Amino acid sequence: MTMRAQIETLLAQSFSPEHLEVIDESEKHHGHAGWREGGETHFRVRIVADAFAGKNRLARHRAVNACLKGPLDAGVHALAIEARAPGEADPRDAARRVNSPT
Repeated sequence: MTMRAQIETLLAQSFSPEHLEVIDESEKHHGHAGWREGGETHFRVRIVADAFAGKNRLARHRAVNACLKGPLDAGVHALAIEARAPGEADPRDAARRVNSPT
């Protein structure tokens, strides 16, 4: 099983998300610290789950990091986390509105 698949499985089992994306961004970090041939070192997680309702950003990140302790210990060098509760606005939508031509 790939590291990406392990991350997806763990997050799905722990949080039952309504939305989950696990993106391998390793190639963006080619030549930087922690990068290795074959990738699977740098990931971005976008997750929307009821478990994050009422929790601040730090608590959400701690929950995801705790869930992914195994993969992090096994060689994942970097993990970017975008965790939201259902119904919360996606901050990328605001950035798109600001950057879109009018």
